[in-house]
Amino acid sequence: MAFITAKKHQQVARFNTTLLASAFALALPATATADQQDAASKNDTQLDAVVVTADAVEAKYKAEKASSTKLTQPLVNTPQTLVVVKKELFQQQAATTLSDTLRNTPGITMLMGENGNTATGDSIFMRGFDTQGSIFVDGIRDLGTISRDTFNTEQVEIAKGPAGADNGRGSSSGYINLSSKQATQEEFTTGNLTLGSGSHKRATVDLNRQLSDTSAIRVNLLKQDSGVVDRDEVEDNKTGIATSFALGLGTATRTYLNLFYVDQTNLPDGGIPTVGLEGYYNAAFDADPSGTFPNGGPNAGKTLAPVDSSNFYGSKNDFDDVKATMVTAKIEHDLSDKTTIRNTSRFGQSSQDYVLTGVNAITTTTGTGADAVAIADPANWTIARSRQGKDQQNQILTNQTQLNSSVEVAGLTHDISSGIEFIYESQRNNTLALPTGSTQVAANLYNPSTDDIFVNPVHTGASTDGSTLTSGIYLLDTIHLNEQWQFNASARFEHYKTETDIVTIQGTATPQIIPVGTKLGSSVEASDNLASYKLGALYKPASNGSVYLSYATSQLPPGGSNFTLSETAGNINNPNLDPQKGTNLELGTKWDLLNEKLALTAAVFKSTNENEIATDPDGTAVQVGEREVQGVELGLVGAITSAWQISAGAAYMDSEITRGNRSGTNLTDGGVIQWTPEVTFTLWNSYELPVGLTLGGGVRYVDTVSRSSSTILNLAKTSVVEVPEYWVVDAMASYPVTPYVDVQLNVYNLLDEDYMSALNNGGSRYYLGTPRSFRLGVNVQF
Repeated sequence: MAFITAKKHQQVARFNTTLLASAFALALPATATADQQDAASKNDTQLDAVVVTADAVEAKYKAEKASSTKLTQPLVNTPQTLVVVKKELFQQQAATTLSDTLRNTPGITMLMGENGNTATGDSIFMRGFDTQGSIFVDGIRDLGTISRDTFNTEQVEIAKGPAGADNGRGSSSGYINLSSKQATQEEFTTGNLTLGSGSHKRATVDLNRQLSDTSAIRVNLLKQDSGVVDRDEVEDNKTGIATSFALGLGTATRTYLNLFYVDQTNLPDGGIPTVGLEGYYNAAFDADPSGTFPNGGPNAGKTLAPVDSSNFYGSKNDFDDVKATMVTAKIEHDLSDKTTIRNTSRFGQSSQDYVLTGVNAITTTTGTGADAVAIADPANWTIARSRQGKDQQNQILTNQTQLNSSVEVAGLTHDISSGIEFIYESQRNNTLALPTGSTQVAANLYNPSTDDIFVNPVHTGASTDGSTLTSGIYLLDTIHLNEQWQFNASARFEHYKTETDIVTIQGTATPQIIPVGTKLGSSVEASDNLASYKLGALYKPASNGSVYLSYATSQLPPGGSNFTLSETAGNINNPNLDPQKGTNLELGTKWDLLNEKLALTAAVFKSTNENEIATDPDGTAVQVGEREVQGVELGLVGAITSAWQISAGAAYMDSEITRGNRSGTNLTDGGVIQWTPEVTFTLWNSYELPVGLTLGGGVRYVDTVSRSSSTILNLAKTSVVEVPEYWVVDAMASYPVTPYVDVQLNVYNLLDEDYMSALNNGGSRYYLGTPRSFRLGVNVQF
């Protein structure tokens, strides 16, 4: 959103400049007379001319550095693809969630997930790999499959490619970091009130006040009461508060105490059936190569109509309740002008409790096999519904000590970031299921009712309780060989111990030895040492540009993404297996153009993930699987003129499972990596007219996305096999009604394109992309 930036101070500056110019002009005659008289008596005196210039261009979208103090160099000198999305950009787009914000970088897709496990959270796939477990807040891992709001976010940083040296265990895709708002010495109050389609109502306040010359407090507030555009019953409601208290600002020792709390009370969306959409397949309508209906099913020849995309198949009593709390204390002390030590401690916990109704297979016949009889009228077709529950608690406790220093050794400058970290993470899942013997009544496919009888999942007594204790040490060194060459060497070593305690409930068995319903406990643990590193060589042909070559690694041990170990042979979380290993080789260039107001980046990369599970031709599951993504990514962000701001990115990704399953019904060897579009493109720009009106707009393109890596899907069709490509156009306009108040209008999906934003693994349900919709907001600052 186009928040006003310190207009009160700008007005004061303009007034003072005008007053000074007027006084100077009035003084000119007197000055000239005095100079003439002085020149007549002293011809040897002459004053030098003083020229004052100012750069009026402000690059609102362009960041100079990442917020992480581990990364000591400006972005232009950082040998890695690192995209920074500033709040000025995502506020202008009225983007309120992490998922919305990530649309400003290419190469990212969102998943729907199965069984509700990821349907309610930030399920992110980046550069061919799952990134959900690599989301950080201020450099500390953020746990839980929840949707993150950006009301307390200064900027979002997307580091692409393995980065184990930065943060420890992680996926081959990289990581995402949300940089929080901190108390500063500047006094301001900003606020926003937005109303929009889908009964959207949202208000935020950001207030910063000085308590003394060296202390300040900042408070961010959020209240949202919203539906979802063109989705019956679905709700997205939030309340949040974030405070930052700072002492010692402007001194050698600075202390920050931050508190974050958010409460979400949502009515979740179980999705829309894909029936009737492009690529939808059902054996009752088409020839089935497997033999069930070799000449077409009992409804052959009929045309399936898609369901109304506003249909809701769940219960009005479905819910998704999320509570998240973080308390962070940070102390920084400057030992010298080139050396700073800092210590950060955080306790965070989140809980998610929900009941969600998902949609599955449709029923178009009665009877089975040769006795199958088609239900002639589609109005009488039904769709199965699954009632899913989740009860999860996450905790993290960490202490990090970091030392940053710039030192001279043997005539070379070393910018060093080093530290030690202790992290305890835990996750508990209490199992919910439908009561024994109960089933959920199916819904009418085209006319579902929320008045049906819904069976609620109940706690079974089973649970999974996992935790990981990590101690790590790292060193990141940027060596300046001369003005044109620098070398980066980073390494991290860590020891982890993961424990999983599992409680199961005894079911029926033959012979029956243990009574049915007995709780059975088991425990699995794993510990090991991990080492990750990153190397980079960077050449600066000019002060405003660089060319680099880098190589980075990461490791993800068994249970590293969900704290759940398994003793099952062939399971990737079996503690006897080796960690998955990611590598990334990247050649790139970065340039700060137009007086360093516009950043241009380009990179070619090859990312690989090894030690995955795959099946050999004899059917044996072995840890030899490998995936590979290679491609090109381009970026352009900053100011072209004082009025024209732009943020654009494009990515081409060629993905392949280089070693996959070579036996069974799911052959993946040589297949593409699911959820990895070949081409993605994103553009947003805005232009401020002389009258103060700002017009903005953007376009996003996502190529076809395959939901499966199987190489035989064309022989055994199973519903929708891919998300079709789509283009989406958005627009905005804002106008300063007063020096302190802006009015902003955002229009989403201007051309009203019908598209899938996400699809589940089975291809039976999807999320609808946002239809044409509007948001009108008022932004204030004083």
